Amino acid sequence: MRWIVSSLSVLWFVIAVDIAIAQTARPAPEPATGRVEHPPVMAEKFMVAAAHPLASHAGHAVLASGGNAMDAAVAMQMVLNVVEPQSSGIGGGAFMLYWDAKTRRLTAFDGRETAPRAVGPDYFKQPDGSFKSFWGAFKGGGSVGVPGTLAMLELAHRMHGRHSWASLFEPAIEHAERGFEISPRLAASIALAESKGLGGFPETTAYFFNPDGTPKAEGTVLKNPAFAETLSTIARDGAKAFYTGPIARDIVAAVRATADNPGLMTLEDLADYKAKIRAPVCMPYRDYEVCGMGPPSSGALTVGQILGMLEHFELSGIGPTPEAAHLFAEASKLAYADRGLYMADSDFTRMPTKGLLDPGYLTIRAQQISRDTVIEKAQPGNPPWRDAALRAPDTQRERAGTSHFVVRDAEGNAVSMTTTIESGFGSRVMVRGFLLNNELTDFSFRPSRNGRPVANRIEGGKRPRSSMAPTIVLRDGEPMLLVGSPGGSRIIAYVAQTLIGVLDWGMNPQAAINVGHVVNRNGATDLEAGTGAADLAGALNALGHETRVRDLNSGLHAILIRPDGTLLGGADPRREGLVLGE
Repeated sequence: MRWIVSSLSVLWFVIAVDIAIAQTARPAPEPATGRVEHPPVMAEKFMVAAAHPLASHAGHAVLASGGNAMDAAVAMQMVLNVVEPQSSGIGGGAFMLYWDAKTRRLTAFDGRETAPRAVGPDYFKQPDGSFKSFWGAFKGGGSVGVPGTLAMLELAHRMHGRHSWASLFEPAIEHAERGFEISPRLAASIALAESKGLGGFPETTAYFFNPDGTPKAEGTVLKNPAFAETLSTIARDGAKAFYTGPIARDIVAAVRATADNPGLMTLEDLADYKAKIRAPVCMPYRDYEVCGMGPPSSGALTVGQILGMLEHFELSGIGPTPEAAHLFAEASKLAYADRGLYMADSDFTRMPTKGLLDPGYLTIRAQQISRDTVIEKAQPGNPPWRDAALRAPDTQRERAGTSHFVVRDAEGNAVSMTTTIESGFGSRVMVRGFLLNNELTDFSFRPSRNGRPVANRIEGGKRPRSSMAPTIVLRDGEPMLLVGSPGGSRIIAYVAQTLIGVLDWGMNPQAAINVGHVVNRNGATDLEAGTGAADLAGALNALGHETRVRDLNSGLHAILIRPDGTLLGGADPRREGLVLGE
C-alpha cells in the first residue's frame, strides 16, 4: 500500500500509524519541548523525503519504475533546482552519503565548490585595509565558487545508478517548461530577499519579479524555459556540457561582469573541477555508529564530538528537558570551539581529524561540563596533535540557503544528501535559468589573526569549510537512520539533536524532528520560538545561560529503518517537505 502524508492527513491513517508504532517501538518520553503536526509515514518497500512535494514525487516515481536510490537522488536534485531555486541546484555544491546494499559499503561523495585558482589571501581585503563584511561580499560574481553538484552526481550515478542519466532529468525539464505554482515558502523568500539585494541583476529580476518591480506572489505559475534548455543539454551530453563549452562561457562571463563585486573564475577553473570520493567519518555512539561527511565539512566531526561528550551522560531517562538542553548546549560550545580552530579543507590544511574524535580526548572535554554551571566561552582543546598553537580560530558562519533529502530503495540502497547554494538565492547571479552560489563567503575573510593562519582561510582551488551534515546511522553494520538538514552553521545542532531524539529518547523520526530546537554555537543559547523549547528560557537563564528566543528554520528529513525492515519517515513541518513511501 502506498502511504502519502501531508498536513491534511485523514483520521483513519493517523490511527493506523499510531497503532503500528505502538506495537513496534518502545515508548518515548513526553516531548515537553516539542510539537507534533502529524505522525510519521510508514512504508514497507521504499521511501523518499524532500523539501518540496514535487521533488518527493519525482523520487518516488523513479523508485516505483525500478530505479534505485542513486537514480532517485539525481531526479530529486534537478526538480529541487526548479521548484526550490533559492536553496540548491547545479550552480552550487553538495555532499552525499551512499550506502550500497550489495557490497555493504558506505561512500561519501564530495561535490563542494572550490575557490578560483587566481584568488589570494587578501581576496576579501578592501583598499583601506579593512575586510569586507558578509553583506558587502556575498552579492555578485566575487562570491561564486566553482560549482560541484553536477560533477558529484554524475560520478556517483556512473558508479551506482541504474536508469539512464538523461531519463532522470525529464521531471525537472517538464516542470521548468510547463511551470509550477510558487509555493508559500518561495513567495516569502522572494519577498524577504527583495530587501537584501535580490533585485538588481537582470536575469534574476526578470525571473522573480513582475514587470512593475513587485515580487511574484504565491500561486503564480513560474516557467523557466532557459533552465529547461540547460537541463536538456546536460541530460544529452553529460556534466561536461556544464563545465566546458557555451554554458561554461556564460557562467564565467556572468561571474566576471558584475559591476560592484566581479569574480576571478576562469574557464580553466570550471574545466578542472573534480568531484571527490571521501572516506566517511564515523563515531561510535552508544550501540550505534554515526557516520557523516568529513573535511571539507565540519558536520560529521562536530556532530561526533557533541555525541562523544554526551555519551558520558545518561540522556535516555531525562528526555527533552531543561537538564538535557543544558548538557546539549555545553557540549555544543566545546565542539564549536574546536570547529573554529581546526576544521577546514584537509587537502590544503593539516587537521587532527582522528584526534578530534579520540575517546580519551572527548572524555577530557566532557569533564568540563557541569550540570550546575555554564561555560561562558569555550576554548579549543588540545587533541592528540602537535600544531594547535600555530592556528588562529575562525568565526565565519555560513548562511542557511540549503536543502536536504533522503532516499531508501527496495533493495536497501540509501542516500542522505545535503545540497546548497549557500545563502538564500546564492550570489543573486543567475545564468541560463539557474542561480550561482556565494560559497566563497564560507571562507574566513581574514587569512590570519595575530600572526597565526586561520585554517579556513581562502586559497586558490580550496574548498570552503561547510557545516553540512548528511548522516547515516549504522546498527550492527546496517543503516538504521538517514537524516540531515539545511540551516547554515546551525545544521550541526539540528542533526545532533534529532539523533539524540531517535537514539536516546526512542522517538520516531517525525517526533524527533518536531522537537523545538536548542542551538549553541559557543555563545548565546538559541531557543526556537513557538515551541516548548522557548519555555526552557527561565530554567536555562537560572543556570547562567544567555538565551535568545528566535525562529530556527531547519529542514530536517529522516528515514528510520526498523528491525523488521519497515520504514518510518519524517519531514520538517517548518518547511514544505513531503515523505512518500510504498
